[in-house]
Amino acid sequence: MYEEEQRPDHGPLAGFTVGVTAARRADELGVLLQRRGAAVLHAPALRIVPLADDSELLAATKEIIERAPDIVVATTAIGFRGWVEAADGWGLGEDLLARLGGVRIMARGPKVKGAVRAAGLTEEWSPSSESMAEVLDRLLEEGVDGLRIAIQLHGEPLPGFVEALREGGAEVLGVPVYRWMPPEDITPVDRLLDATVARALDAVTFTSAPAAASLLSRAEDRGLLDDVLAALSHDVLSACVGPVTALPLQSRGIDTIQPERFRLGPLVQLLCQELPGRARSLPVAGHRVEIRGHAVLVDGHLKPVPPAGMSLLRALSRRPGWVVARADLLRALPGSGRDEHAVETAMARLRTALGTPKLIQTVVKRGYRLALDPTAETKYADA
Repeated sequence: MYEEEQRPDHGPLAGFTVGVTAARRADELGVLLQRRGAAVLHAPALRIVPLADDSELLAATKEIIERAPDIVVATTAIGFRGWVEAADGWGLGEDLLARLGGVRIMARGPKVKGAVRAAGLTEEWSPSSESMAEVLDRLLEEGVDGLRIAIQLHGEPLPGFVEALREGGAEVLGVPVYRWMPPEDITPVDRLLDATVARALDAVTFTSAPAAASLLSRAEDRGLLDDVLAALSHDVLSACVGPVTALPLQSRGIDTIQPERFRLGPLVQLLCQELPGRARSLPVAGHRVEIRGHAVLVDGHLKPVPPAGMSLLRALSRRPGWVVARADLLRALPGSGRDEHAVETAMARLRTALGTPKLIQTVVKRGYRLALDPTAETKYADA
């Protein structure tokens, strides 16, 4: 009979390592993950061109002031505010707001609507769904032939949106707020790619499609694309904030998870459900043992384990209750040589970390085995 489980002394993501590829709001996402117990590896896959330095945004702003569009589509609150602030910095703020005050404005959702009103403007319409698809449907139903439509972009692709408007006869002007470029320091991205290939990550989060595309592009440049895709396909979970963000991964055959609401909070909550559900849980020597990325739960209590120990434990858990030879365990150790003494050293540290030595039995002259409870041997014998 297993020990009665007590209230966890850890967060739901304790023992898991999560990669964060975001540039904007990365600190916020990292804090949300860490508060729930995760270890975080941050590697911004992109950098944002400062608005005040963006010549493309300046050119688009001047074009709108000189020749008013019929409709402006505002897609993000932070992007719309940033655009107005950048225009102020260039001495064009009053001219831009005066021009926008005379055109029809469509705001993608409540936050964007708030930003529009804070600028002293009034939106004509905003969908309750916060969906760009609903905005597109509205425009096409009304008819766009001959209209000049400006769309405030924010680094995300809008698949089919611009093309559909142009096919409907509209002239479309993109306002490139928050343009993305590769990071100045590529080292963190390389570190994240290496960790992905080594399965040292349990999940990677993506909050923009350009970041996902940039990460895969860097993997291809390094000759690691096949290895990265293999890891993301089987062992490392890809968590995307929404369907648009997931497109570059899905086009490569990678399955992703996405929250119902495209926000950071729901994304983290989804990970809190998914990652513990993927962890291996076994009844061992009268205890419940759950094997996570870099730690183990023994009867609900978190036990941090060194990397070598985790490698041994995973090798044993692949055939729980069965003897695993020292030679096989040696091959499982990262950077192992030929000395089987390394197995004994790592095993001693693993047992110490677990705090319950009887979980792993030594089988003299043969190797080691997880002390799987007898009633579970049939169930797990062929695992």
